[in-house]
Amino acid sequence: MAAYDRDLAYIHDTGFTGFVRKAAPGLLRLLRQNRIPSGLVVDAGCGSGVWARELSERGYDVLGIDISAHMVRLARRQAPGAKFRVGSFLSAPLPPCDAVTAIGECVNYAFDRTSGQPALAEFFHRVYQALRPGGAFVFDIVEPGAADGAPPRRFLEGPDWAILLEVREDRRRKTLTRRMVSFRRVGKRYRRSEETHLLHLYAGSELLAELSRAGFEARLLGGYGRFRFAPAHVGFLARKPG
Repeated sequence: MAAYDRDLAYIHDTGFTGFVRKAAPGLLRLLRQNRIPSGLVVDAGCGSGVWARELSERGYDVLGIDISAHMVRLARRQAPGAKFRVGSFLSAPLPPCDAVTAIGECVNYAFDRTSGQPALAEFFHRVYQALRPGGAFVFDIVEPGAADGAPPRRFLEGPDWAILLEVREDRRRKTLTRRMVSFRRVGKRYRRSEETHLLHLYAGSELLAELSRAGFEARLLGGYGRFRFAPAHVGFLARKPG
């Protein structure tokens, strides 16, 4: 399954980083409130490096991990003070760290063939082991019902790109499929590409229980600070005791 090839990575970086930018102030405040004013933060599913840059500019060490090589290439330019690795966060080695973040529903994505709740539960255990005592794990997900009320097909455009987006939710399988046909201007012409992204949908209560089984003290978040989530979108603050 394609994972943000060159054109969609570019389009996402130029037109769809608003969530992370709006979330950043609240996320930084969460880290400070949990006595993590510095140290190493692992940015799982780092995308084009917007959050990594925010962290780096405030003195944190950052390791970003993303399965898309094109995203990592953008991230290295956007956050030159951070380190990045191409790979699946589900299997990438996690160094000892002070915090792990996974911002923008990235844990829902099924780019890794092993993805799903068992693999995610194992990831939670690995995060717990990597965190120093008192460390924090902050992330967000989309839940079943994420497509409710949204048009099944949409047209989105920017100065040099356009996307035809089709969204379909399968309630029985608890999955969300996003099919994207994109057009990016290259010279005087537009280059067409297509990707289909599959997301596993999880209930917040289910993952809260998985976090508890991994050893975390966890609670649900309705947003990151003043930035509030849309319906069927929920966040988590999970702390390692210590």
